[in-house]
Amino acid sequence: MQTDEVKAPPHTVEIHVNNRPVTVPRPRITGLEIKQAAVAQGVPIHADFVLSEELPHHKTKIIGDTDVITVTKESRFVAVAPDDNS
Repeated sequence: MQTDEVKAPPHTVEIHVNNRPVTVPRPRITGLEIKQAAVAQGVPIHADFVLSEELPHHKTKIIGDTDVITVTKESRFVAVAPDDNS
């Protein structure tokens, strides 16, 4: 018997932050949530780091803390300290 209370299971996605695997709870996620998941899973970054998404053709796009993006298993991000001028 089905009830109206049945919820779909969470759809986790494994992405990469600073070349380390990070599992996020769903495909639509904010930049801050990506950084928080990375920190919780041992990636040596902080929540105030600047997050960039690695795009094709060696391009990057800065992802703000409140930006909502869709991630896939191919999604790769780099997080650097806000005062890092590299």
